[in-house]
Amino acid sequence: MKIVILDAKTLGSDMDTSIFQSLGAVTEFQLTQSGEVVERISDADVIIANKVVLNSGNLAFAKSLKLIALTATGYNNVDLEFCKSHGIAVSNVAGYSTESVAQHTFSMLFYLNSSLRYFDEYVKSGGYSDSDTYWHFYNPWHELSGKHWGIVGLGEIGKSVARKAQMFGCKISYFSTSGKNHSNEYPELTFGELLSDCDIISIHSPLNDLTKNLFGEKELRKMKKNATLINMGRGGIVDEFALAKALDNDEIGFAALDVLSCEPILADNPLLSIKNPDKLLITPHIAWASVEARTRLIFEVFENINEFFKGKLRNRIV
Repeated sequence: MKIVILDAKTLGSDMDTSIFQSLGAVTEFQLTQSGEVVERISDADVIIANKVVLNSGNLAFAKSLKLIALTATGYNNVDLEFCKSHGIAVSNVAGYSTESVAQHTFSMLFYLNSSLRYFDEYVKSGGYSDSDTYWHFYNPWHELSGKHWGIVGLGEIGKSVARKAQMFGCKISYFSTSGKNHSNEYPELTFGELLSDCDIISIHSPLNDLTKNLFGEKELRKMKKNATLINMGRGGIVDEFALAKALDNDEIGFAALDVLSCEPILADNPLLSIKNPDKLLITPHIAWASVEARTRLIFEVFENINEFFKGKLRNRIV
């Protein structure tokens, strides 16, 4: 069996992919450009890929292909209709990064709301050494306990965040973007109620027609002046031009983003030039990528392939 890994770099150079060698002959590419796909998949039985676009234009040349094993939860980069009509199975991986994303959500929140960058720089710049007191109250911060935390997207990640926030004494509410997913664990709010009532709002939902630009200029203006917005879903859910304006006009307190509308971020993105950068924290789509999460991911992909050739359905999309 011939296995081709098209974008191993997306798993990290610290990850060991040798486990796949027990399944067949493995050819590994760090990255694959669109013009390279046809040649690289032409004799593959299995494709392992993350973001490489696999469509009718290139899949038609993969005459031996039996399975596309995605190293991600999303599958919008694969032409599922073509796969169905040509007997190509597609599997994905879900749930591997739940705790990683939840942890990163809190890391970003604490960094911003506890003014950690400011206090660290105050000490390291010599300000504390020159102080005539042991304390420094000039950048006040607030407790998490008692705050109202609203969650957009109460899936597994959203629920993990909710449970952890409760341990810090937060009141939890949620909004269902589809209007179809409901929970008895926490109060459900309308979107307008969530915007106006919550001190912290974290996004853990997919990008679709219902969530695209869900947080625009009008919606951001409805939030509390000292509220924190955290986006762990997809970049297109938050209008970045509107967010930059809201931060500059002090319409919200802080924003934390691990996802952006264009990744890597464009040099002219307005978020890179806001007046007070201490109000904004951006990380490069790494919330999912703890060592433990990526290790689980590789094992799950291995199991998907192994079970497929035993005739079993596991994490199958098609």
